[in-house]
Amino acid sequence: MKLPFVQIDAFADRPFTGNQAAVMPLDAWLDDAVLQAIAEENNLAETAFIIPDASGAADYELRWFTPAVEVALCGHATLASGHYVLTGDPALERVTFRTRKAGILEVTREGDGYAMALPAYPPEPTEVPGLLAALGVTSGEVLRHANGYDLVVLDNAEAVLALQPDFKALAAIGDTLNIVTAPGSETDVVSRVFAPAAGIDEDPVTGSAHSVLTPYWAARLGRERFTAFQASKRGGHVGCELAGDRVVLRGKCVTVIEGSFSL
Repeated sequence: MKLPFVQIDAFADRPFTGNQAAVMPLDAWLDDAVLQAIAEENNLAETAFIIPDASGAADYELRWFTPAVEVALCGHATLASGHYVLTGDPALERVTFRTRKAGILEVTREGDGYAMALPAYPPEPTEVPGLLAALGVTSGEVLRHANGYDLVVLDNAEAVLALQPDFKALAAIGDTLNIVTAPGSETDVVSRVFAPAAGIDEDPVTGSAHSVLTPYWAARLGRERFTAFQASKRGGHVGCELAGDRVVLRGKCVTVIEGSFSL
């Protein structure tokens, strides 16, 4: 069996930046173990699988797998999936995806890029024993959203860039996405994101993290729109907007590989 395979750099305006995602359109779902094995073979942060949505609720069903687990929400692979569908049909202006745990997601053309609507996950102050130590910092504001996101706010961008986390210690805290952020210099906000419990030590650019970052920073900055940069080695720019119970994230995509997966 040969399956279509496209690799896309999301939140990127040129190859080798942003976050890599495989997008694989299917006619029907394969066994979950096969989907997980494909994602492990791809060895990218995420592999997105889409099938036509027979329910009529959306255009496609969408699921995401890291090399280790299926996840409840992935922003960059949703943006990549939207790019795949919309570049395949220039007449389309928008595409919707029905997901199992994050509801209906939408990607819309916007200039030479896209706007993507995700759920907003406002975090609440909390205590997470061992988190600051695992990140290698002595102080920081700690917040959490119950869907599996921990947010640590530091004083400045330099502290975020200097982080050298203990990934084993982070993974031992639990299967959460660890987001560290601060006011930016060239952008309003800077962040880095770690997910060692999901098999990804540092994620290059994380759309779902901005579901948490956007409500936090919109409240702190006192405005609904701001610019963000995720300061991984590859790096990626994200335009952020809070729109009620949704966040609208803006970015570009670049297709870098097209081929087939032999199964």
